[in-house]
Amino acid sequence: MLSYDPDDTLAHRLDPRSKLAVQFGFAATALAHTSPRALVALTAVTAAILLAARVPLLETLSAYRFALGFLALAPVLAALTFGPPWIDPADGLASARASYRVLLVLLVSAAYVRSTTVRDSRAAIQRTIPGKPGQLLGVGVALVFRFLPVLQADLRTIRDAMAARLGDERSATERASTLGLLGLSRAFDRADRLALAMQARCFAWNPTLPALSLSRLDYPVFGVAVALALSALV
Repeated sequence: MLSYDPDDTLAHRLDPRSKLAVQFGFAATALAHTSPRALVALTAVTAAILLAARVPLLETLSAYRFALGFLALAPVLAALTFGPPWIDPADGLASARASYRVLLVLLVSAAYVRSTTVRDSRAAIQRTIPGKPGQLLGVGVALVFRFLPVLQADLRTIRDAMAARLGDERSATERASTLGLLGLSRAFDRADRLALAMQARCFAWNPTLPALSLSRLDYPVFGVAVALALSALV
């Protein structure tokens, strides 16, 4: 499960605003360039970011396993045609490059999640985007980061309970429908409890957020973010 992990890595010591800038710059240049040389360069940048945050690669790939399934299936579907020659390798290769770029963006995002607390992320967003839009976006990001792991844990609990009752012997359609219905029911229950808890704690749109300050480490990182963003225009 992807979540914040306290550590003393280089990424943990950076200001969340500089890490967000790198996220946006990397995503922009990853979507803009599709050549093999660009993919090699992006892979090197991704490896450096993962090392800076000390991200466990195998655990991260396991957390993304459902997304990886779709990314692996996309090139196969893209290569299929409705007539001779039935398989178009060029379309499949183009889709595979696109899937690989998405995977790199996900890995860079995992480095941000592992090295940044939810409160710091909210503070960075609300201080970058002024007014109500920034507050609304900050609250949304904070709720997603806190709520999504809970929903994932509920789905695992439902799946384990189904397996204990021999639910894994049912058809795939029946298992998926049962898991979906129970998951939605649990999600709505969680949402109601969350709303009640927020009211009981006098939820505020603009609470006292942690202080953020740029250090000498952040300025080179901002430079990398700008270089990545400009490379998307080249």
